[in-house]
Amino acid sequence: MPHPPFERVSLLQNVRPWGGAAVDIRIADGVITALEPPADPGAEATDGQGLLALPGLVNAHAHVDKSWWGLPWQSYGGEGGTDGRIRHERARRDELGIPGLEITAAVLGELVRHGTTAIRTHVDVDLGLGLRGIEVVREAVAAYGGAITVEIVAFPQDGVLRRPGVVDLLWDAARSGVEHIGGLDPASIDRDPVGQLDALFAIADDYGVGIDIHLHDPAELGAFQFDLIIDRTQALGLRGKVNVAHGFALAQVDASRRRDLLQAMGDLDITMTSVAPLRLPQLPLHELDEAEVRLGLGTDGIRDLWSPYGTGDLLGIAWQYARASSLVRDEDLLRVMELATSSAGRFAGLGTNDLAVGDRADIVLVDAENPMDALVRTPQRELVLGAGRVLFQR
Repeated sequence: MPHPPFERVSLLQNVRPWGGAAVDIRIADGVITALEPPADPGAEATDGQGLLALPGLVNAHAHVDKSWWGLPWQSYGGEGGTDGRIRHERARRDELGIPGLEITAAVLGELVRHGTTAIRTHVDVDLGLGLRGIEVVREAVAAYGGAITVEIVAFPQDGVLRRPGVVDLLWDAARSGVEHIGGLDPASIDRDPVGQLDALFAIADDYGVGIDIHLHDPAELGAFQFDLIIDRTQALGLRGKVNVAHGFALAQVDASRRRDLLQAMGDLDITMTSVAPLRLPQLPLHELDEAEVRLGLGTDGIRDLWSPYGTGDLLGIAWQYARASSLVRDEDLLRVMELATSSAGRFAGLGTNDLAVGDRADIVLVDAENPMDALVRTPQRELVLGAGRVLFQR
């Protein structure tokens, strides 16, 4: 759906990057060109009113193609568990027009107004949809004219091997230019972890796309699949191209097993993403950082046929991760804010995502004293810039 032209900002005055001293930020061609001492307000300037400035939030695990946002309330139905939710979604998505351009645009709008300017989204690819969902997401993103950054994962939500023809669709998706291909619980969904992973890694090796695998399987069953992923990443030289989403098993195995897995992942730059699930132990921040395993945060699906929960606020997910991890010290709260912003740029294809000269002018203003205050209060977003354009203003 088309958007009106977004107002361009060339000078954002009187803001406090990361809670530091007030500065004026100059922007040209969507990039930060200077940070200067505050000057008298100019007629062409945008007044930041002394607000806290943060880099744009990065949603590293979204499903923008499969919400019922904007439709009448949909009561939770069907069976629980991954396979039960898949069946329920397949039974009702056509009735609700999922995926659809208006719904996808509405979901993107919710993410953006909460300060998200960069997204990695999983988009369903299956025998019923083909690649139609990818086309819908691309059209919805194009309406922003480059003001947001979005990478697509072709996601086989219904399994890879158990539905003959899905592997061919993933090859087609790679040929179509998606940045990543996905997988789903190679052991418990396809019941052939070696077969699923061999198929995915063959596509990645041939086309140079990334791999982003949903791995919900618990404890040692999940850890075994981490081993298989690590082995294939190393054998094919795919360092820095593989991500494991959820990865609950990592927090469930004993400390020694976890240390060995994290060390191997850090050596191969295998990343992780989390949606900070409330009922499960959180991925351990300090251990991931020590092993140099990068972590991104995501909203997962919001208001979809899996769950009625979700607002699209990535800062709320960061709060949830910090609170559920019992993080209270300033340095840890600041680190979680970095996970949601500056250190997560690579999950959406950004080299950097900060508030320095040369960075994209993706900037979020909030009324908060410092980043820690912003995290624990999750205040409303006052202004959201994407590549120097006003995407939202309260």
